[in-house]
Amino acid sequence: MLTEMDQNKTPLFDALKAYNKSKVIPFDVPGHKHGVGLPEFAEYVGSKVLEIDVNAMECLDNICNPIGVIKEATDLAAAAYGGDYAYFLVNGTSSGVQAMIMSYCHPGDKILIPRNAHKSAIGGIILSGAIPIYIQPEIDERIGIAMGMSMEKVRIAMDEHPDAKAIFLINPTYYGAVSDVREIVKLAKKRDMAVLVDEAHGAHMSFHPELPIGGIQVGADMSAISTHKTGGSLTQSSLLVLNNEKLDVQKVKSIINLTQTTSASYLLMASIDVARKQLAIRGEELLEKVLELSRYGRDKINEIGGYYAFGKDLIGNPGVHDFDETKLGVHVKELGLTGYGVERILRSKYNIQVELADMYNILCIISLGDRKESIDALINALREIKEKYGKPGRGKSIITPPLKNPEVIISPRDAYYSIKRVVKLRDSIGEISGESVMAYPPGIPVVTPGEKITKELVEYIEALKAQKSMLQGTEDPYVDYIKILGMNS
Repeated sequence: MLTEMDQNKTPLFDALKAYNKSKVIPFDVPGHKHGVGLPEFAEYVGSKVLEIDVNAMECLDNICNPIGVIKEATDLAAAAYGGDYAYFLVNGTSSGVQAMIMSYCHPGDKILIPRNAHKSAIGGIILSGAIPIYIQPEIDERIGIAMGMSMEKVRIAMDEHPDAKAIFLINPTYYGAVSDVREIVKLAKKRDMAVLVDEAHGAHMSFHPELPIGGIQVGADMSAISTHKTGGSLTQSSLLVLNNEKLDVQKVKSIINLTQTTSASYLLMASIDVARKQLAIRGEELLEKVLELSRYGRDKINEIGGYYAFGKDLIGNPGVHDFDETKLGVHVKELGLTGYGVERILRSKYNIQVELADMYNILCIISLGDRKESIDALINALREIKEKYGKPGRGKSIITPPLKNPEVIISPRDAYYSIKRVVKLRDSIGEISGESVMAYPPGIPVVTPGEKITKELVEYIEALKAQKSMLQGTEDPYVDYIKILGMNS
C-alpha cells in the first residue's frame, strides 16, 4: 500500500495549467489548435476548455506509459482509495472491468460472476476466453429488481468450482444493494481466488463512514471505479485501482493499452485528478450533505403515499448486507404506473431526468452536485403525478427477471466467433444465442452469446419491449430478430 501522500496536490491539473500559461505555439494535434480552429464550439463551452484539450508531450506525460505527472496523479488516486497502484481510464469503467478479467483469466479459466453484472463484464469474458460461472442474485419480488448475492450462494459456487481463478463482485448494484463484500473476500482468499470489484456506482463510498465499505478497503485485488458517476469527474473518466503487490502492474498496463486510446483526453484525466483531491480532502463533509438530501427526499416521497422509496430498510433482506443511500429508488407500481411511464412524464412535463427506469421503479442518483431545490422539485412532481395519473389498485403483477440462469452451451468467446444466422425472436426458443440482449440502462444482459434461449427469456424480452424499454445488444435495433448459432438451411 502506498504511504501517506499529500492529497491537496493535483500534479496533472497543475501541469496542464502551466502548459496553458506558457502560450505554446502548437504544431501538434488536436487540429483545433487551442480552440482557434473551432470558434463556434469554443464560444459556447468557453475558450479555456479547448486551450487545455491537448496532446501527450513530455511535460504532460503519456497515459500509455506514465512516468511523470500522470504517474504522480495515479499514485495519489491509489492512496486515496487505499490501494497499491492505479491507472486512469478514459474509456470508462467498462475498460477497467475488461482489464480486470483479462488480468486474471486466460482462455478456459473459470470466473464466478453474478448474473446481474454489466455488459462490460461479458465483453471481458469474450476477450479473455474465460468461462462464466453465474451466481443468481437475490430477487426482491416486492419491487421486482435484482439485489446482491447471498453468502450461501457464494459458498456453494466456490465449493462447486474450487478451480475458479476469480470472483467478480458488484459494489453496489445500480440500485444500491451491497453484498457482504468483506466476507466474500475472506472466503476467496482462503481458496486463492482473486476478487475483482465493479464499483462503477461506488466511487464515493470510501469517503464517508456511513456509506458501505469499498472493495479495496477490505482486501479486494482490483477495483474499477467510475469517478464520473458519483465522484465528480467528467463523463467517461474512471480509475482502475490495484491492491495486490504480487500482481504484475506492467501486465495490467499492457492489457489496458490493448483497448484504450493512445490519445487520452487531458480534460478527462485532469478532472479525475481534481475530483480525487475533492473526495480525499472534503469527501466526508460533502457526502454528509448528499446523505441528508437523500434521506430527506426518501422520507418526503414516502409521505406522499402510493410510492415506496426504498433504502436501508432493505438491509437484512436476501442479498442486501448494506445499502448505498445515495441511490434514491422509487417503486411506483401501487399507483398503477410503470417506471418507464413515470420517467417519460417527469421529463416531458417537469423537465426532470432520472438515471433510469424499469418496469416498476425509477432511480435517481443523489450526488455532490445536487441541492435541496432539485430534490423539492422531484418531490412536488411525484406528488402531482400521483394526483393526475395515478390509478391505485390497477398495478399489474410483478414480472421479475428470470430466476434461473440460462444454460451455457458453449463459451461466450466461441459463440461470438461462431457462424450465425438471423431468426425472429419468437423462433429462437431452444436455440443458442449468438448475441446479447439487455435493457440499457442498467446494461444487464438477459441473454448472452453461447446461452440457450428459453421461452421464459423470450417472454421477458417481449414484456420489456411492450413497455418501450431501451433494449440493446442485438444488431436489430428493435429486437424483433436475434442472431443464433448455425448456418441457414
